[in-house]
Amino acid sequence: MSDRQTSGTDARRAAVALLDKVLGEGLLLAECQMQVLEPLAAADRARAQRLTLETLRALERADRILQKHLRKPPALFVRNALRLGTVELCSGGAPHGVVNDIVNLVARHRRHGKLKGLVNAILRKVAEDGPAEWAKLRVPRLPKWLRSPLAQAWGTEAMLAIEAAHFRGAPLDLTAKPEADLSALAGAFTPTGSFRLVEAGQVSALPGYDAGDWWVQDAAAALPARLLNAQPGERVLDLCAAPGGKTLQLAAAGAEVTAVDLSEGRLGRLRENLARTGLVAAVVVGDVLEQVGHYDAVLLDAPCSATGTIRRHPDLPHAKDGSGFGELIELQAQMIAHAWSLVKPGGRLVYCTCSLLPDEGECQIEDALEMFPDARPGEGVKALPGIEPGWLTEEGGLRLRPDYWPDSGGMDGFYMAELVKSAE
Repeated sequence: MSDRQTSGTDARRAAVALLDKVLGEGLLLAECQMQVLEPLAAADRARAQRLTLETLRALERADRILQKHLRKPPALFVRNALRLGTVELCSGGAPHGVVNDIVNLVARHRRHGKLKGLVNAILRKVAEDGPAEWAKLRVPRLPKWLRSPLAQAWGTEAMLAIEAAHFRGAPLDLTAKPEADLSALAGAFTPTGSFRLVEAGQVSALPGYDAGDWWVQDAAAALPARLLNAQPGERVLDLCAAPGGKTLQLAAAGAEVTAVDLSEGRLGRLRENLARTGLVAAVVVGDVLEQVGHYDAVLLDAPCSATGTIRRHPDLPHAKDGSGFGELIELQAQMIAHAWSLVKPGGRLVYCTCSLLPDEGECQIEDALEMFPDARPGEGVKALPGIEPGWLTEEGGLRLRPDYWPDSGGMDGFYMAELVKSAE
């Protein structure tokens, strides 16, 4: 077997294992991919991640293709192997290599190896007829627990456009230091100032990575720190800071940054990026609600449903069911109230979530403006570059959705707003 075939086998085996954990155990990829992918070479890890994400995005289509070949669903491992093979075959994968690899994976399974003949027969049929059928199928739908509130919030047409954006996936965006030269990278700047790569490849091999010139950050996720507009020497508190893209932005602006997060593990990535970029911030492991002091500016990227990041994390709809959103919304309100107490008179708070649900965005700021008599909406959202008027909201915030910029790669769903505290 050639090195190339070995690589494909290892990546596909890992991808099926990840699918089993997401679809069988209800885990998020972030919770399980390290364990599964760690033994693989870098190229195989990247390929396994890509195959897993592509299969999760296209799961509904794969099941539609497979249903006519199956009298009843097989065991999850076999079903996921078939799903992976179907997505590859219907997306231009070489039939011989894909079919042989998937059949061998099933054949080596101690419980399901006897089904290798069935898998071989089904995938050969899919290789013949699947691509033509694939092109006729509708865009995969979101689960009902999310589809309904999105349609209610933004309308059916927008909800369908969001689903289409999720299916397309996401490009890779970079945020650069102000003095960085990105001319060696293949890509272009977005209207909001992020740098969007034409093709990502291995991130750590890209020009400027080792020099710490930039970091990976979606164009939408880069806007809250720009909205805060930290000035050199200002004392800034970044709450729920990990994995740290916003901390890096604030530090690059010259602010004295304190980054707080409850997760020691996630803060490890922040420390690594600070070291790589040569930027400085105080890193604190702690609960947002226990922080004390007064700051010129506070950025609160509150825990949320993360529904705005599904195009990047298609595992999320399979690992969540919406049942915990009420507790999240209550926690967000508590965090906003405490964060406001940490803002100096005349200072400002930027609140943001990577959620598509108004209850986690617009509604929270409406409530905050009623709760805090010394708060007013900031005007910074109107000064951000590349912002279209229709993205501004009634209470003074900024609503971003995955279906914006449809012809140039879209953006994550985000909400953000600035509150300014009275100087008196």
